[in-house]
Amino acid sequence: MKKSSVLLSSFALLALVGCGASNDYTPPADATGERIFSTACTECHKPLRGDVAMILSEKVANKDALKNKFQNGSMRMPAFPNIQGEAADRLADYLLANSEVK
Repeated sequence: MKKSSVLLSSFALLALVGCGASNDYTPPADATGERIFSTACTECHKPLRGDVAMILSEKVANKDALKNKFQNGSMRMPAFPNIQGEAADRLADYLLANSEVK
């Protein structure tokens, strides 16, 4: 029992480590916000339902805060410094239009 708990904890930790640091993903110039989300974000953020990509806190439920979050990352979220300009706007617009705010 203890061995399986240790193994399960180890795999969970490895999964979280994969969601930290920085990511060199650069979206194609014509990529939609939905495509950027499905390519860059769904490794850690699985869509909740067909019409809901994420649940956002009120603190990040605005375009500037979202862009800051995905460009600079946080403790558990990798930075995506190459999502800039129009691509960043499209991703932020997609998230705002397709997420719930709580």
